[in-house]
Amino acid sequence: MFEFMTIRELYEMVFSNNHVEIDSLEYVQLQGWVRTNRDNGKVGFIELNDGTYFRNAQLVYGDLIKNRDEIAKFSTGSAITVTGQFKLTPDAKQPFEIVVTEAVLEGACDPSYPLQKKRHSFEYMREIAHLRPRANTFYAVFRLRSVLSMAIHEFFQDQGFVYVHTPILTGNDGEGAGEMFTATTRKDADYEKDFFGKAAFLTVTGQLHVEAFAMAFRDVYTFGPAFRAENSNTSRHASEFWMIEPEIAFADLDDNMDLIEDMVKFCINYVLENAPEEMKFFEKMIDQDCIKRITHVRDSEFKRMPYTEAIEILEKADVKFENKVFWGMDLNSEHERYICEQVVKGPVFLTDYPKEIKAFYMRVNDDNKTVAACDLLVPGVGELVGGSQREERYDVLDHRMDELGMKKDNLQWYMDLRRYGGCKHAGFGLGFDRFLMYLTGIQNIRDVEPFPRTPRNLLF
Repeated sequence: MFEFMTIRELYEMVFSNNHVEIDSLEYVQLQGWVRTNRDNGKVGFIELNDGTYFRNAQLVYGDLIKNRDEIAKFSTGSAITVTGQFKLTPDAKQPFEIVVTEAVLEGACDPSYPLQKKRHSFEYMREIAHLRPRANTFYAVFRLRSVLSMAIHEFFQDQGFVYVHTPILTGNDGEGAGEMFTATTRKDADYEKDFFGKAAFLTVTGQLHVEAFAMAFRDVYTFGPAFRAENSNTSRHASEFWMIEPEIAFADLDDNMDLIEDMVKFCINYVLENAPEEMKFFEKMIDQDCIKRITHVRDSEFKRMPYTEAIEILEKADVKFENKVFWGMDLNSEHERYICEQVVKGPVFLTDYPKEIKAFYMRVNDDNKTVAACDLLVPGVGELVGGSQREERYDVLDHRMDELGMKKDNLQWYMDLRRYGGCKHAGFGLGFDRFLMYLTGIQNIRDVEPFPRTPRNLLF
């Protein structure tokens, strides 16, 4: 008799050194896909992966099996079911192997299969996005994407946060930038005759809507897709991406930064514990400093520095920056990295930015020049998280929107949150895809998204 097992279960059993379980296991059955198949005439070896673990299981087949010639022709990518004898191999590269007694071809792979045992460029892999999860790099990336998603939910759920599904279709521009996709059923722009009777868009943020729930549940978060019609082809921009956006009531900017620090550290620790094989792969094949870099962040105290102090440091720096430094500027990556890598030598929050370069909903400070905002800068990339204390004063928010020439019709509901039992509150936004880039060392956002959406790119 045989026992159906997954490759993850086999590795976990071996690594746990459970002698009772190992000694009782004789024959196992596995189902998965052929990664490689090599036959030297006397014995053949198949590297099999079933999607449950980063490492493969080695299958060994010899002359005693009935359909040996057929097995030797199983091509890379083929789906198979195998039964065989489980054997420990402590002196080999792999800790165990399966000596095949029966193998059934479930789905043959055509010879035109584009993924062979060689390195393919990331650019080429984007052209076959439907197949790239089978390649080692993307197999690791998308496993880690799943693990990191779970980390986000566990962090907030364990602290009693309520998960809110904010709308994807919206009538307002949350950031005020105007770079939004229009959602319409019409070929013309006659929105009065459109589905909603008015202009509708794909959301750029769930923040405004989740603020409404913070006024009832206190601590809430949304984690979902956002869309931005920014015609940018940089390695850090995508038209569709995922955002993590918590909101906490009765909280100020300091509370917000405490929450950011706790979340980032929790997530780093979570992926190191729950995706160790994937992280080892990234360290070996993508970025040799990735584990060292994020471990340093996890073990650091996050410093805090006002924007104005950062500008003064940059102005005095004995460095020739590409972009001129002046108070009121939106810092570039080179400036952010100089502050966290050369000055602080670790993660740092910059706070109290000029109000002219920040969003309308951020709380205006007493100097009427800055707002209670924060950006978390980390070594390697610069800005990772952006947040703020929200403007809870109705009259100040109303004046700020007037200053910016904003239309209030679609945002009166948001302003009303200040009139009906409003309180001080704060929140932040973390781009999930960029966080994944930071953890892995992957340099292009297109390579951490399952089916990337960028300008003039809608292949799938």
